[in-house]
Amino acid sequence: MRIKPIGDRILIKYKEREEVTKSGIVLPDTVKEKPQIAEVIEVGPGGIVDGEKVEMVVKKGDKIIVSKYAGTEIKIDGEEYTIIRQDDVLAIIED
Repeated sequence: MRIKPIGDRILIKYKEREEVTKSGIVLPDTVKEKPQIAEVIEVGPGGIVDGEKVEMVVKKGDKIIVSKYAGTEIKIDGEEYTIIRQDDVLAIIED
């Protein structure tokens, strides 16, 4: 199944990281903080938001830093994704 966001929305997948304490204890998912680094899976076309034209700055495949509690979480075919607005993107990570 393919999802195409509309307007200034972006489909992302958070980068999961296994957290281990200095003493070697692996922290379960219930204790971990939500990651803020994600990969852009799909990008909407942009458009007009609040009467102003919005051009999309991010593109498919970009790694981004996202606001901590941004977006709507969805689950498709067993995979977890989040749909956010472009305003929720804090930065693009360049390699």
